[in-house]
Amino acid sequence: MSDVGVSEVRCPACEGDVEIDSSTRQFEIVECPDCRSELEVIGLSPMMLALAPEVDEDWGE
Repeated sequence: MSDVGVSEVRCPACEGDVEIDSSTRQFEIVECPDCRSELEVIGLSPMMLALAPEVDEDWGE
């Protein structure tokens, strides 16, 4: 990892490497480049990822 301000974190779904930029904020959604899972940044120090929660459409109900 040669880029300054970039962290590598393991994807909780596939164990692939996910690069997270230092400007990423907590609760931001990122995508795993290997399995395409949507991941939520749940911690910044240390950087931690979890599968993003599924959002149900309410269709105006």
